[in-house]
Amino acid sequence: MHRSHPSTTRRKHLIKEMMEDDYELPTEQQQIVRVVRSCGNNLHEVETATPESENFLVSMPNKYRKNMWVKRGDFLLVEPIEEGDKVKAEISKILTNDHVKEYTKAGIWPERFAKNPPQEAKAQNDDEDSDFEDDLTPNTNRPVQESDEEDEDTDTESSDEED
Repeated sequence: MHRSHPSTTRRKHLIKEMMEDDYELPTEQQQIVRVVRSCGNNLHEVETATPESENFLVSMPNKYRKNMWVKRGDFLLVEPIEEGDKVKAEISKILTNDHVKEYTKAGIWPERFAKNPPQEAKAQNDDEDSDFEDDLTPNTNRPVQESDEEDEDTDTESSDEED
């Protein structure tokens, strides 16, 4: 009789757990954060949704290690831990796009992490973009291409010289 490898079974159960998730809302202790970078050793630096945007480290629990991966920009649900100065929380759930939709419908998704910013912020970003384009310096790694009008002028001059 062939038995499956324990890590395969564990991964299967974790994925099944995520698929059967009932999208329960976070408790008062839990917090929604965004991954800023991976620090290695199952530690991730995250930022909060508060205006101060506090950054701190969170640890990945044993059940997720080598079975689930998070990357920069992913959203997590974390619970604070008492012990530790640098590591302030532990990952309780890796949030998917479905979680984001459900939390947005429930009105608990942080505005700072919203994909579509409010209209005022969007208008402000448009103004910043136009200023930004003016500040761009030309790429010196590419040859400067002259316009077609100048090419036509040089062609007519050279044909006049030939006559």
